[in-house]
Amino acid sequence: MRRFAWLMGCFATAALAACPVLAAAVAEIKTLLERPVVGSALPLTEVQRYCESAVVRMPSVKTVAEWEKEATRLRAETLARVVFRGEAVRWRDAKVKVEWLDTVAGGPGYRLKKLRYEALPGLWIPAVLYEPEKLVGKVPVVLNVNGHAGGPGKAYEPKQIRCINQAKRGMLALNVEWIGMGQLGTPGFGHYRMNQLDLCGTSGVAVHYLGMSRALDLLLALEHADPARVAVTGLSGGGWQTIFISGLDPRVTLANPVAGYSSFRTRAMHLMDLGDSEQTPTDLGMIADYTHLTAMRAPRATLLTNNLTDNCCFAAPHALPPLLEAAKPIYKLYGRPDALRAHVNADPGDHNYLLDNREAFYRAVQDFFYPQATDFNAREIPSDKELKTPEQLQVPLPEKNEDFHTLALALMKDLPRHADLPKDKAAAAAWQSRLRARLREVVRVKDYPVNAIRFASEARDGLNITWWKLQLGSAWTVPAVEFLPAPAGGKGAAGEKARANEPADDGPKTVILLADSGRSGAADEVAKLLAAGARVLAVDPFYFGESKIASHDFLF
Repeated sequence: MRRFAWLMGCFATAALAACPVLAAAVAEIKTLLERPVVGSALPLTEVQRYCESAVVRMPSVKTVAEWEKEATRLRAETLARVVFRGEAVRWRDAKVKVEWLDTVAGGPGYRLKKLRYEALPGLWIPAVLYEPEKLVGKVPVVLNVNGHAGGPGKAYEPKQIRCINQAKRGMLALNVEWIGMGQLGTPGFGHYRMNQLDLCGTSGVAVHYLGMSRALDLLLALEHADPARVAVTGLSGGGWQTIFISGLDPRVTLANPVAGYSSFRTRAMHLMDLGDSEQTPTDLGMIADYTHLTAMRAPRATLLTNNLTDNCCFAAPHALPPLLEAAKPIYKLYGRPDALRAHVNADPGDHNYLLDNREAFYRAVQDFFYPQATDFNAREIPSDKELKTPEQLQVPLPEKNEDFHTLALALMKDLPRHADLPKDKAAAAAWQSRLRARLREVVRVKDYPVNAIRFASEARDGLNITWWKLQLGSAWTVPAVEFLPAPAGGKGAAGEKARANEPADDGPKTVILLADSGRSGAADEVAKLLAAGARVLAVDPFYFGESKIASHDFLF
């Protein structure tokens, strides 16, 4: 009995329940679909290679003038094409609003001032200013950003200790809440929700950037703020914030990112470094890598802190060398190699901004902000008894505070709803052509030459089955399984010969089959199509089925 011939008969008569061979035939099709073609390792290898090769490299420059020209271009293009797209252009021009609230007791020599400020219209960020009780003349200001500290947010104890120590040394320390954390840890601020803004044509990372740049605005507006001594520092996501604002905003004169970033090229190969959407904002890698942002700090003071055995991300052995390799030559051009420093924490060596890392920051502050001071001590001042609870640091926020989701809903209102297709045929064709070209540009479509490699083939029960590797240039390999009903009067090699000699128009219709669960989950659909006499090409495109990345798939 020819199983596939009977299968066609069962479908043709719609007598499925009465067809005893149906289940066996579908099971056999499933087995054929499940046969590996590219294997589990190749999809990850190819996407790693693709991402790594697509990242822009550091330019070769020989003079400060050449680098200044390049850095100016990089800064302008990153701000225009990555940060301030769409509605974010208007957000950038909005007037900064700051509301000062309660003042509460801090500890010996400093007080806490609660405040909130608008990062963009309707989106308020809570913050606390650690202010020395005695201020004379101009003093350094420090923007302290926090990372993924979870619930505590700005109340994260290592961050509080850092701010207290800054205030006790006579500095103005601003402790800001980060989007998605602490008081802003609401579902609408989930970090992957930032992508909703990108889908509406507005940069999601602009919200993060404005949260930092507005904080610098309010710090520098303080009476005693010294614009020549402006520092930013933070751990993890705070480290990412530090390099992002410090590389793009020349007002930052000392940056200390702690375990917060690595080159895109490094991330492609070290999966532990892959992170949230703001760390890989749309199009950044084609304009500037984090190597560029690090080099763009020159000649301003920069301390790169990484942990030796980091159990989260950005471990010193793999993250630090490419950044130093990129930035050192630029600092050397300026004659300021000493302004670029690195600190590797071995105690405890995991993901932290604890005592050793904090004291490394204090030493940098001493060297760059107080070089002549003889009474500055870089040892940490014990302050554990002065820590506040999250409730004590709570800052009142408006009942309605914008977030990623509400901003996206507002942006959606002006998105096109209906195709304005011209009625004239020629005009309609031109309209379609114009929008296709625009869509190709938006989604970065590439055309690849395809080399179809026959991986395996066999004939059985009235079918010719071929497993294909479709090579798209040197970038991707797509697996496909072809089911071709054998021509009447022949199967196997004879069927192949008949197929090759047939005019294309005389063959069966071809159906390209895609399935969310991958081709192995589409056996029923393949069976129905074969019963209808179709040639079926079951394909697993990138990210599906056999082409699904084995690890960290959604972060790619």
